[in-house]
Amino acid sequence: MPSPSIVLTPPKTEGRNEPVDPNLVRIRDLIYKVCGIYLADNKMFFLQDRARRRLHALGIQSFAGYYDVLTTGADRTDETRSLLNEITVGETCFFRNQPQLSAVQKLILPKVMQSKAKSALQQLKIWSAGCSTGEEAYTLAILLTEISSSVLKGWNWEIVATDLNDNSLTRAQQGLYDEYSLRNVETLLRTKYFRREGERFELSGDVKKRVAFSRLNLQDESKMMFMRAIDIVFCANVLIYFDGASKRRTVQHFYNSLLPGGYFFLGHSESLYGIHDKFQLVHFPGATAYLRAPESSPAGGER
Repeated sequence: MPSPSIVLTPPKTEGRNEPVDPNLVRIRDLIYKVCGIYLADNKMFFLQDRARRRLHALGIQSFAGYYDVLTTGADRTDETRSLLNEITVGETCFFRNQPQLSAVQKLILPKVMQSKAKSALQQLKIWSAGCSTGEEAYTLAILLTEISSSVLKGWNWEIVATDLNDNSLTRAQQGLYDEYSLRNVETLLRTKYFRREGERFELSGDVKKRVAFSRLNLQDESKMMFMRAIDIVFCANVLIYFDGASKRRTVQHFYNSLLPGGYFFLGHSESLYGIHDKFQLVHFPGATAYLRAPESSPAGGER
């Protein structure tokens, strides 16, 4: 599953005692307003470093000038996206959280399919939210491809993958990965679904075409409204960069996106405790998930 979609490790330590430019604080607050990511005071030097890259690219001399570009400039929307691309850095790999994947394959899919077996349209839909460079979404596509002619015979399925970072999405759509990204892929699957291209490995086109990538800001309520009829949502290590209010809004959107009987996965160290109480906490071997209760069942969650 994706590791933090946002890696916030400051690249250098010098100058830590310098006062923070108040215009940098205004930029920090603008980022929060746009996408819900809150950079605490101890992350301001990370933001300073990344914002300075944009100042250099634009030939701007001050954070005050850059704040004006972000708020009143003709290209403010595009520049805000460029800044978000600088501060949201993906880091993940294939088959990262095997207990979650085993739970999906062995326990969750049979339950979901059984509940939908009598519906006119036998279809499954999985959402990888905060997909980074695509390894999680493609892992799910490989798993479903492996059982498409047996367990999923006669079923349609799709995987949607979204992220805030344009650069990560471009890399995901290319489907080219290095050895480190494939470190958890067993030899049989590596041989079957990847082809070496120099120092990298290209994912099979048959797998790539099963995943639809798009840019999505999880705080964009109008666009989140279109994410509906989902059976399983994965959102690992993304909410940890939101404050309480942003987390609650986002989790409520995930809840609304899921069909009754659908499942929601977080990173293995994350929890909805104190954030949302409509989901039911479900334990699997080595993993936990949150269930949107079927309509006939009472809702309840972590207390």
